Amino acid sequence: MVVFAPNILRTNIQLPSSKSISNRALIIRSLSGSDMPIDNISDCDDSKVVEDALKHMPHVIDIKAAGTAMRFMTSLLCTVGGEHVITGTERMRNRPIAVLVDALRSLGADISYEEKEGFPPLRIRGGELAGGSLALPGNVSSQYISSLLMIAPTLKHGLVLELTGEIISRPYIDMTLAIMRQFGARAQWSGDKHIRVEAVPYSPIHYYIESDWSAASYWYEMVALSEDDEAEVVLPGLFHNSLQGDSAIAKLFSCLGVETEFDGNCVRLTKKACENEMFVCNMLNQPDLAQTIVVTCCMLGIHFRISGLQTLRIKETDRIAALQKELGKLGFRIGVEGDDTMLWNGEMNTGWSETNDVAIDTYEDHRMAMAFAPVALTRGSITINNPEVVSKSYPRFWEDMKKAGFKLG
Repeated sequence: MVVFAPNILRTNIQLPSSKSISNRALIIRSLSGSDMPIDNISDCDDSKVVEDALKHMPHVIDIKAAGTAMRFMTSLLCTVGGEHVITGTERMRNRPIAVLVDALRSLGADISYEEKEGFPPLRIRGGELAGGSLALPGNVSSQYISSLLMIAPTLKHGLVLELTGEIISRPYIDMTLAIMRQFGARAQWSGDKHIRVEAVPYSPIHYYIESDWSAASYWYEMVALSEDDEAEVVLPGLFHNSLQGDSAIAKLFSCLGVETEFDGNCVRLTKKACENEMFVCNMLNQPDLAQTIVVTCCMLGIHFRISGLQTLRIKETDRIAALQKELGKLGFRIGVEGDDTMLWNGEMNTGWSETNDVAIDTYEDHRMAMAFAPVALTRGSITINNPEVVSKSYPRFWEDMKKAGFKLG
C-alpha cells in the first residue's frame, strides 16, 4: 500500500483504548470472578484474543501473535480448574517463555512443553497454587512480572517477589500494581527490589479505560515531520496523570519539535522550533516507543544514541535488526552497540538516492508499519508492505490517517 502525504495536517483523532490497560483489566476482572462492565475496552487483536479466551475457555487457546496474551493467560490458566493448551503463531512459538514457566512451576503450577523446550505451545493443568516467595531477574520482560503479580491475590499465601539486578520497563510493573489496587488488591513495592502482594481477593468494580499513549506516538511523529508550520493534532481521552509509561512520549517529543498542551483529558499537539542536533536517551522504561523515536530522528536528520533497547530483540520481530534494514532502504546506516544501544552519526549508505523507490517491510509487527507510515510526510509518499498488521494494536490507523488527509493507494 502506498501512503501519500497531505500538505496540511490539522485533525482531531479518537485514539484506540490502551491495549496494556485493557489486557490487565480483563485478566483481573476474570480473577475477581466478576462480569462487571469494563468500558472502552480496546478493539485491537491482542485484547480480542484475551477477551475471547476468557469468555469461552476452549481446550486449545490460540492467542495468535499476542505476546501479552501468551504471558498473561499462561499464569491465569495455572489458577483455574481444567487442562488447557495455549499456542500461537509460528513467531510466537519461537518467543521464549521459560523464565515465566519456571517461576510458575516454583509456585506449584503444572506446566509442560508440547513441542520445543522453553517455548510455546504449553499444556497447563490448573488448580490452586500455594504462592510464597520468588526471585526473578529484573531485566526480564515486564510482562512476565506483571503476569505473576496479577494472579498473586489468588494464591494461598500471596506472593513476595524479589527483582534482582537492573529493573527494566518499571512503568509497566507500576501500571499493573495500580490497576490491581483499583480492583481491591493489596499490592505494593516493599523497598526498591521487592513487591509484596497479600492473599486478599479482588473486588468487582465498574472500570473505564483511557486512550493509548503508544498510539499517540505516531501522531507526535506526524506533527514533527509535517512541513505544515501550523500543524495541529487534537487527541481526546489521554490522561495527564496516566498509568501508561508511554505517556513519556510528550517529554521525548518536546526535544523533537512538538509542543504538548493538556486541556482536561485532551491533548493538543503543535509544532515548535527544533534546534536539537543530537538526541540521547535511555528507553529502558519505554521500549515500545523506540521505533517511533528512531525513525523520527532519522527523518529530521537528528543524530542519536538510544540505549535500554535490550527487549527489542524478542518482540514481534527483532526490532533492532528490522529498523536497521528498513532505514537502510532510506539510506541511513544505523549502528548498534552491544544488545541495547542504537546510534546514528549522520552516516548514509554509499550510492543511495532520495529518488530510490522504497517499500517498507513490516515483519508481522504493527509498530513497524505505524512508525514508517509518517515518513510519507518527508518523501511525499512511502510504500508499506502488509499494512494490515496494524490491527494488532490500532485497527483504525489507516482510516485515521485518511481522516487526517493522507491518501492511500
